[in-house]
Amino acid sequence: MIGAIRNIWSFITGTLIGTLGGLIGLGGAEFRLPLLVGIFKFTSLDAVMINKMSSLLVVACSLPFRSTTIPWTEIGLNYTIIVNILAGSLIGAWIGAHYATNIKTVLLDKVIMVLLIALALGMIFGHTVLEGKHIALFPEGGIRITIGIAAGIIIGLIAAILGVAGGELIIPTLVLVYGVDIKLAGSLSLCISLPTMIVAFYRYSQSGAITLFKRETSFIVSMAVGSIAGTAIGGQLIGYIPSNILVLLLGSILFISAIKTFKKTKHSNN
Repeated sequence: MIGAIRNIWSFITGTLIGTLGGLIGLGGAEFRLPLLVGIFKFTSLDAVMINKMSSLLVVACSLPFRSTTIPWTEIGLNYTIIVNILAGSLIGAWIGAHYATNIKTVLLDKVIMVLLIALALGMIFGHTVLEGKHIALFPEGGIRITIGIAAGIIIGLIAAILGVAGGELIIPTLVLVYGVDIKLAGSLSLCISLPTMIVAFYRYSQSGAITLFKRETSFIVSMAVGSIAGTAIGGQLIGYIPSNILVLLLGSILFISAIKTFKKTKHSNN
C-alpha cells in the first residue's frame, strides 16, 4: 500500500477500530497495534509510537463526548482517586517508554505478545466480573493509596510499551480498589490515561523517535481522524449490540494477534 490508498486504508481501519472501541468503552488502541504491525508492516517500536499518537487524540476527544452523560462536576468530586493512580502511572509511563525505545526488537515483540494475552484475558473476564459491581475491596487509607500507586506504575508501564490508553487495566482498578461505578470509571480512566500518555509520548520524543511522525504525518492523521469518528459512531451503537458478545469477540482477536506476534518473534530468532 502506497500513497493515497495507504492513507485511505489507514482511515478505514481507524474508523472500524474506533467503532469497536466505542462500543465497549475503549479507545481501540489494543486492536490498532496488531494491524499496524501485521497489515501496514511497521516495526514494533514504530507501531507503538503511531498507536500512542492515535490513542492520545482519541482519549482527548472522548472526554468531551462523555461529558453529556458523566458531568465534569462528578469527575471533579473524585479528583483524589485520579491523583492517587497518576502518582504511579506517570512514573510507569516514563520508565516504560524509556525501555521500549532501548530494548531489541525481538525482545519488544515478546513483551508485546505477553501483554496482548494479558489484555485479552482482562477483556474477556474483566467486563463480565465487573458488570454492575461497585464495592471497594479496600477501605480508605494508606493501604489503598499504596495499592493505587503500585497499580498506577504497572498501568503506566504497559500503556507506554503498547502505546495504549490502558482503560482495560484502569477501569478494573477503579471499580475493585475504589468501588467506583463502572460508568463513572470510564470517564475517570480517560482523565488518568491522558496525562499518562502525554508523559510517555514526551519520553518517546526525547529519544529522537519524533522523526517518525514527521515522516508518517498523513498516515497518522488519517488513522487518528478515523479512530475519533469511529469512537463517536460506536457510542451511538451501544444499545444495539450486546456488549458480552463484543467483549468475547475482541478478546479473541487479541489472542490471535498475540499468536501472530509470537510467530513473528520465532521467525526472527531463526
